[in-house]
Amino acid sequence: MARVCQVSPATVASGVDQGLLKGHKTPTGRRRVQTDDLVAFLRAHSMVVPPELEQGDRTPRVVVVEDDPGYLRVLVRTIEKSDLEVEVVGAANGVDGLLEIGRVQPALIVLDYALPDLNAAQVIQRLLEPGRRSDAEVVVITGGMPDQAAQRLREVGVRVILNKGEGMAAVVEAIRQALRRRKAA
Repeated sequence: MARVCQVSPATVASGVDQGLLKGHKTPTGRRRVQTDDLVAFLRAHSMVVPPELEQGDRTPRVVVVEDDPGYLRVLVRTIEKSDLEVEVVGAANGVDGLLEIGRVQPALIVLDYALPDLNAAQVIQRLLEPGRRSDAEVVVITGGMPDQAAQRLREVGVRVILNKGEGMAAVVEAIRQALRRRKAA
């Protein structure tokens, strides 16, 4: 929003905090504004609405939820540099991941199994609650998990569980296949 309005991020945060701009604050202190609210704000103040906001961006979005900051950074960068043509959003824990999923409505979620606040099954359970709008496919990545946990994830619809040892290329390929399945559906 700061980029679109040509102001500093602190100005946007202040506007949200003062109620001048409809938005919310995440548990980690970041401010989030929904696209529709941003468009309404821009129109109300006679500002130019960028075409990608006006027409709705068709680029598939991927939310990556991973608590290891180094792995998250490398994974996001690897996906962005691949030929997938997706927008990537990162989150460092389950709660922030759920907030980002709600905000961007991704086509796909890459979810670490063991997060500090919620594990993958708990995140997926919240996504399946009545009233949730997410229809994203979930790819779970793990350094290892009990067989029972893998079975439980498959029961709630997870098609792909990857071990981090398989490498970044395996994650990119899993994303590619998931996007193909989504497009075919």
